[in-house]
Amino acid sequence: MPREITAFSNPLVKYARDLRDKRHRRAARQFLAEGLRILTEARESGRLPKTLFYTAASIDHPLVHALSMDVEAAGGESIQTTADILSKLSGKDNPQAVVGIYDDFEVTLADLDRASSGIWLVAERLRDPGNLGTILRTGDAVGAGGLILVGECVDPFSVEAVRASMGALFTIPVVRTEWTPFVDWLRAGPGQLVGLSLDTDTDYRAATYTGPTFLLTGNEAHGMPEDYAAACDLLVKIPMLGKADSLNAAVATAVMAYEVLARQRG
Repeated sequence: MPREITAFSNPLVKYARDLRDKRHRRAARQFLAEGLRILTEARESGRLPKTLFYTAASIDHPLVHALSMDVEAAGGESIQTTADILSKLSGKDNPQAVVGIYDDFEVTLADLDRASSGIWLVAERLRDPGNLGTILRTGDAVGAGGLILVGECVDPFSVEAVRASMGALFTIPVVRTEWTPFVDWLRAGPGQLVGLSLDTDTDYRAATYTGPTFLLTGNEAHGMPEDYAAACDLLVKIPMLGKADSLNAAVATAVMAYEVLARQRG
């Protein structure tokens, strides 16, 4: 039976609010997700929140009701609360109808099956949560095997990154690693490492891609280090016909991913 929380001072409200902070997320190994669409995507992929917050006004929505029932059936807790408390949890003035607390799901390189997909996305020192979320959505759209985050990247379990992923965080495996372990793992089996770079004459449409293809996107501001570029099997560039010298990292990743997908299917 759902319980009701209406006080901002409630310890569970404070705990959930603290999960907006990276340090608390890592210590608790839990994170927040908000929005009925995202929580429904998670539910459909087999992941339920340990704690579900919703308002009295939203419980009559069939998806909210189903989510609440599933959470309780799985041993979790459904909590009816106020819009003001949901706003405090989400950090938004117009909060979503539902907020959930999830256990994080760390994936390692050893957990990946490179034969499961012809396309894999790799991002190096990615700093913007919006870019991370968009790359996850691209990965879901093209059927990528996963997203490998190399170096000091933005936390994929931050509220902003989860929100930007629109549920793709729950459908695409995400690995956090460093460069040397990644390269050692990659070279232990089949895989073509393709780097997006301005320092090459190879047009991305003229290249040959052999699966599984690992698309490496560098840091938004500085691109990839020279030694990373040197380790790639192939460097390609996307021609720029205007005055801008490069595309946004997430946009460039999407353009490349669809080109690789088209080539592998063609």
